[in-house]
Amino acid sequence: MKVEYAPKGLIGLLTPQANTTVEPEFSILMPAGYAHINARLVSQATSIELRLVDYFRIASQTSMQFANAPIDALALGCTGASYLAGRENEEKLLAELSDMRGVPAFTAASALVDFLAEMGAHKIALATPYPEALTQTSIGYWESHGLTVVKAASAAIDDSEFHPIYSLSAKQADGVLDQLGTLSGVDAVVMLGTGMPTLQPVLASNLARRRVPVLSCMLALAWKSVEVIDPGKYPIQDWLTGKHWASRLESSQG
Repeated sequence: MKVEYAPKGLIGLLTPQANTTVEPEFSILMPAGYAHINARLVSQATSIELRLVDYFRIASQTSMQFANAPIDALALGCTGASYLAGRENEEKLLAELSDMRGVPAFTAASALVDFLAEMGAHKIALATPYPEALTQTSIGYWESHGLTVVKAASAAIDDSEFHPIYSLSAKQADGVLDQLGTLSGVDAVVMLGTGMPTLQPVLASNLARRRVPVLSCMLALAWKSVEVIDPGKYPIQDWLTGKHWASRLESSQG
């Protein structure tokens, strides 16, 4: 079934409740003809970690908000929940979601794994917005997929906030890249956290070719959403250099 404003494909997007980044970046990244509808994952837990656990627990129920909307893919715009759940539990959830909706289902983390595989990247550096403990948990997740984390740098955040990741700016995100310094023996730099604004530093880095390729979990999530609908239509390099989305990023900044 064709949808008027999504003739090429409609994506169901699950977003953490207070996240202010997923929907804007997803809209910027989507090529013309694709669109998304959104449902918010809601938890009353008081810590980042407990909320992330809740997001996986309620994902199937939350996806019911899409009712019989003709979505072509189901994307979970959260990486942190994948680290805490682990690869096996994530794969179980995605199989459940896919069976329930009858469409491919994936998380930002699993999409990132697939994006790196498409690039042929095995050794990565991480730029994260997380507290140290969650950064370390993320390393275990990436290693469970056969990736090697060579180096990691984290943004300094005030953990007293409800979710301080969402208050980070693109400039602060770029500063995390600077913390990584000179990189050797690395195939890609990965910017984690769907709440951290990443498009500006990703685009600037890849166009300037100052570093190894830089990508983010939101870039990977958008790529995967289109890839499962139209495989190979938009090459990896075009995603990295903003061929179809750079102009929308510029216009979004006023």
